[in-house]
Amino acid sequence: MKIGDIVETIDDAITGTVIRVSGTTITVEDANGFEFQFEDNELMLISSKKILDNAIYDTDIETVKKEKEIPKRRASQSVKPKERHAPKFEVDLHIHQLTDSTKGMTNFDMMNLQLDTARRQLEFAIRKRIPKMVFIHGVGEGVLRQELETLLGRYSNVQFYDADYKTYGIGATEVRIFQNIEP
Repeated sequence: MKIGDIVETIDDAITGTVIRVSGTTITVEDANGFEFQFEDNELMLISSKKILDNAIYDTDIETVKKEKEIPKRRASQSVKPKERHAPKFEVDLHIHQLTDSTKGMTNFDMMNLQLDTARRQLEFAIRKRIPKMVFIHGVGEGVLRQELETLLGRYSNVQFYDADYKTYGIGATEVRIFQNIEP
């Protein structure tokens, strides 16, 4: 490696220009002007530069010209019609998502944690005027699903039904929140 070469470290995400070579020790300056010293076996050569008349020229100018000539296709995010109206607010009620450990918790405690989370998230969605949300409860024996439906039934401004089968399977409930109804 020689002064002016563009190098990158093998183990770190540091890229820079070689500014000094002293035996096997190479000093690299990054884009922010910081200097780092590395052994030559810790660096990869990215680009070799030639210094001519105080101007820096890339050794492979033809490749750069060809890249510039090729029109780049702009990536556009296409949203499928069905996904436009899909709820973006999802709440996973699986117990391992809500707590680090269930040690010492009874089934009753776990159910209460899940239902409290569902109630808090529903209240948040109502306050923030989020029109749709999905509660992911899983399949299991259906106890959490029944309790969730009981909880949702207490709200006059919500409508709930099975969430999209293709996306969630049968273990999720979608909730539609009507905002114009006075509580």
